[in-house]
Amino acid sequence: MRPTLRGSACLLSLALLGGCDKPSTPREYLYAWTAAADSTQADFLAVIDVTDGSATVGQVLHTVPVPGRNNGPHHSEHEMAPGGRLFVNGFDSGQSWVFDMADPARPTIAAQFGDMGGYAHPHSFIRLPNGNVLAMFQMQHGADGMRPGGLAEITPDGALVRASAPQPASVAAATRVYSGAVLPALDRVVTTTTDMDGDDPASRQLQLWRLSDLALLHTFALADGARGGEGMYTAEPRVMADGKTVLVSTFACGLYLLDSLDSETPSAKLVASFPEKPRTNCAIPAIVGQYYLVTVPAFSAVVALDISDPTTPREVSRVAFDSTDVPHWLAVSPDQRRVVVTGYASMQRRVELLRFDPQTGQLSRDRTIPDVGGVPHGTVFSRP
Repeated sequence: MRPTLRGSACLLSLALLGGCDKPSTPREYLYAWTAAADSTQADFLAVIDVTDGSATVGQVLHTVPVPGRNNGPHHSEHEMAPGGRLFVNGFDSGQSWVFDMADPARPTIAAQFGDMGGYAHPHSFIRLPNGNVLAMFQMQHGADGMRPGGLAEITPDGALVRASAPQPASVAAATRVYSGAVLPALDRVVTTTTDMDGDDPASRQLQLWRLSDLALLHTFALADGARGGEGMYTAEPRVMADGKTVLVSTFACGLYLLDSLDSETPSAKLVASFPEKPRTNCAIPAIVGQYYLVTVPAFSAVVALDISDPTTPREVSRVAFDSTDVPHWLAVSPDQRRVVVTGYASMQRRVELLRFDPQTGQLSRDRTIPDVGGVPHGTVFSRP
């Protein structure tokens, strides 16, 4: 058989240099939504090389500054969606940005928005099956001040499609929409209600909405367990692989299993909890197959739970950082084998990368990126 052109080149390389180049490894990046270390400078999206074997692995290759100062970079989407757009919010300013990732190494700003449909200060963004984004707005402008927020569907270009109706007066003003999970199979959206302004220090409400028309159906509270306080500060709902089962974390380190979401009597049961650490919160989780990953400050760690029986989660591994570290945000790579972690206290300027085995649930340390030039919060992996 005649060698191909590549084969011929390789034979020449063998003859002259004693070897052949390996095919290039596809580039992998982290996008870290970062507050400027100097408040007089612009906040920015940092592009970090995380390609195994790259000469620049762990380095910030590019930054994209955004308009304004002290925006308070907070949440990004938790994973890069198909289509090459990434939503992030600056919670302090109430401004959000959409980045165009068509060139993964050099993103650009595609859109910017603030209030929408009367709602203000979006906190979290979730992709819908149609490719649009469902945004959780914390507040709504009203004649008597700020009211509970709601939901808005937004195109990838940052344009409003529709918004939920105002919440009834019976809903407490500090019941602010925080984060959510979409269940298309049940025509439901589950949202949490922690108030980012701190007006309600004991929020324990969940809200259930109909996805098809964004109508609010139920507002109900989480009950505490034996330790007490586990249901406070509802945080992040996550949908299991069946598309119907939802686990909800609380910042008070409780984990709740939701039931009967398509009925008139939705309920929640406490199935696990972790110790609390003063002035810190259990925070961002992710579900990877039969495993639930979550940051637990009391352990200064990321913990993996086996949730094959979601009524009885079981710890299978953890990775601990320094005792002064407060891990907060995590996100998982598209191949489910890497985890990025950012946090507070002594880890507020750095990014941690972990390895994860989706077959066994085992976590291990990978790489530390010691300083990205500011304070990163929402951080997400590129798509292949």
